[in-house]
Amino acid sequence: MIRIVLENIFFFLLPTLAYIAWQAYRRNDWPGLGVIIGDAPLLRLFVLGGTLMLATLAAFALLSPSTGGKPGDAYQPPVVKDGHVQPGRTVHEQK
Repeated sequence: MIRIVLENIFFFLLPTLAYIAWQAYRRNDWPGLGVIIGDAPLLRLFVLGGTLMLATLAAFALLSPSTGGKPGDAYQPPVVKDGHVQPGRTVHEQK
């Protein structure tokens, strides 16, 4: 869970970090980061970061495989068969 939170924070702050790095490189003034942050369009950068974070969440949700089963399905855990691991899966229980 902490990995997901850290990824979201990273994608949220990515535009701001890129802007600060670009301005520091352009001005050749790494010690003056307070001036760069003071002049930064923070609202625009935070909106862009929020948009990037939401787009990333949507992409992960759409591209990740569905792991849920239907109601009444039973989970069969991974098993080792003939020296190979067969992944876990859901199987439909017949009544």
